[in-house]
Amino acid sequence: MSIPKALVLDFGGVVTRTLFETHELTEKALGLKPGTLTWQGPFDPASDPLWQSMQADEISERDYWKTRTREVGELVGEDWDAMETFVRRARGADPVAVVRPEADRAIRKAHAAGVRLAVLSNELDLFYGADFRGRLPLLSLFETIVDATYTKILKPDLRAYQSVADTLGLPTGACVFVDDQQRNIDGAIAAGMLPVHFDVASPARSYAEALGHFGLTL
Repeated sequence: MSIPKALVLDFGGVVTRTLFETHELTEKALGLKPGTLTWQGPFDPASDPLWQSMQADEISERDYWKTRTREVGELVGEDWDAMETFVRRARGADPVAVVRPEADRAIRKAHAAGVRLAVLSNELDLFYGADFRGRLPLLSLFETIVDATYTKILKPDLRAYQSVADTLGLPTGACVFVDDQQRNIDGAIAAGMLPVHFDVASPARSYAEALGHFGLTL
């Protein structure tokens, strides 16, 4: 089998740490007392009944984050209803601090080896704000960023995967695709990409698997 040519990454959760992992940064950015935010989602499901409800399909992921957004807004005395408000306020102070160190290492290693890099995101600019990219030097290593904020084509729609492959001028089979959501991985498989299901609890292992497709190690 030929070695693939491009590494296509989801953004939130894969390049950046999840909101569960950055409570300390969020509290600092919002002026909240350390330890105010206690929900841990996939990192401690037993202590997060709302997450358990989502896992049981009693509420959607969108419902989960709508609730958390409202709660955090109330803590700072504001009325928040859109998750992008939460993300921008929580992460705007120091974009570099929310990047996974494993992501930084893997992306730089892949780039140095001549692997072509792309982002395929459902909500990069919607959630983070358009200025976030300019304040994240790591993103300058990416050849293309396909963002459904603008295309309106959300993963797992097969057109999303085809679009990033077309932009790179490659067949989908030459792309390794990394995402933390199983439905998006299923879409990538259907589109003919090589999938890596990213485990937010084991980022180093997930990036090692992705780099392995190119004969590289983390």
